[in-house]
Amino acid sequence: MKLLVVGASYRTAPVVTLEQLAVSPADLTRTLDRLVAQPYVAEAVLVSTCNRVEVYAAVSGFHGGLGDICAVLAEQAGAPPAAFASHLYVHYDSAAVDHVFRVAAGLDSMVVGEAQILGQLRDAYHWASGADTAGRLLHELMQQALRVGKRAHAETDIDRAGQSVVTAALDLTAELLDGDLAGRPALVVGAGAMGALSVATLARRDAGPLTVTNRGADRAVRLAESYGAHAVPLAELVPALSTVDIVVAATAATEPVLTVDVVTGALARRDPARGPLVLLDLAVPRDVAPEVAALPGVEVIDIDRMATLLAGGPAAADAAEVGRIVAAEVEAFLSWLRGADVAPTVAALRGRADDVVGAELRRLAQRRPDLSDDQRAEVARTVHRVVQRLLHQPTVKVRQLAAEPGGDQYAALLRELFDLQVPQTSGVGSVPEVVETVDGRASFEVAGVPTTGTDQPSSGGER
Repeated sequence: MKLLVVGASYRTAPVVTLEQLAVSPADLTRTLDRLVAQPYVAEAVLVSTCNRVEVYAAVSGFHGGLGDICAVLAEQAGAPPAAFASHLYVHYDSAAVDHVFRVAAGLDSMVVGEAQILGQLRDAYHWASGADTAGRLLHELMQQALRVGKRAHAETDIDRAGQSVVTAALDLTAELLDGDLAGRPALVVGAGAMGALSVATLARRDAGPLTVTNRGADRAVRLAESYGAHAVPLAELVPALSTVDIVVAATAATEPVLTVDVVTGALARRDPARGPLVLLDLAVPRDVAPEVAALPGVEVIDIDRMATLLAGGPAAADAAEVGRIVAAEVEAFLSWLRGADVAPTVAALRGRADDVVGAELRRLAQRRPDLSDDQRAEVARTVHRVVQRLLHQPTVKVRQLAAEPGGDQYAALLRELFDLQVPQTSGVGSVPEVVETVDGRASFEVAGVPTTGTDQPSSGGER
């Protein structure tokens, strides 16, 4: 099995595309099940946040795995793969490990160095574990990625540039409101993880009074009580909007919560002398309808706008230091991976030896029927012991050599010398283009040559 990452993020896709690809918590288990039901996908973890949608998979073949993953994403998006293919990025094998570790370290975040992505990766990993779609390879990848992320924050100052997307969004809001949020009334729509972080950050910056609303009233009340805020029913959204200067929208709704009618109704009750009503849309799919941005007296800061305004990033020295940590950890993981890849060859070699010993012992039993059971057992133990001692040093050495760069050649040599039949994962020379066929399906091509049939489906295995 090889690692494959297929995804889209704020770097490659506008919000409208991320909305199409986003997977809600209600659909997450079903989508994971669909992924591992594909012929080339053995394991899968799915990360769906406001800034990215990524599939981390263990696949039996590159082209087949890519086609399977894109097919499931297309089903989720309700569009053919060719419709969003230009926004996808693909990382395979060592590049996949590097990408996942960079994501965990915060180097690929909109706010470089933010720690929130660690919690999001942990949630994605736990969800896949609960759905039984993460196997040995992804368990190791995700555990090491989380450790790398923690190490990056513990050993560098990468997170001093920005603690979270919420912090960065509120910094941009302060610039629109005379540079200070203290004393500014604020409303948080949504009481999930992002909503809770928003309330905590607003309280820390002395914004207030604070109001929380949520579709589930109980969660809104509990969150509000934790920070001395006030909870209101979602049905009272319009009057609540009319009394604040800042709105943070972070729900899991599939349709906009702050529509033109809702915001227009709030503006009609609001004193325009208070300045603009700043709406921070941190949700994907969007909580603020796109048309709201055109209303007078409203400033909308969404994921697209944040990506443009936050393009500068942290100090180069901090990012470079984390980059060095990631590079070292990637090489360590690849070393483990190369050692793990040779294990089937070693197992096949020992299996071949056991077969030979078994055949010879059966032949001996036919030729020497006069041997007692004890004598036969002693002969069997002696022969097995000799074979195991002969194999011990070569198999230990090949594991050590396989862990080094280029070590896969030693396993290949063993297979050639002993004619071992070990299922192999197909490789890839380049990333294929996505083209649409006449029936609307997607086809994957490398250098204009269709890749159909180059990979064989996995025959099964642990998931």
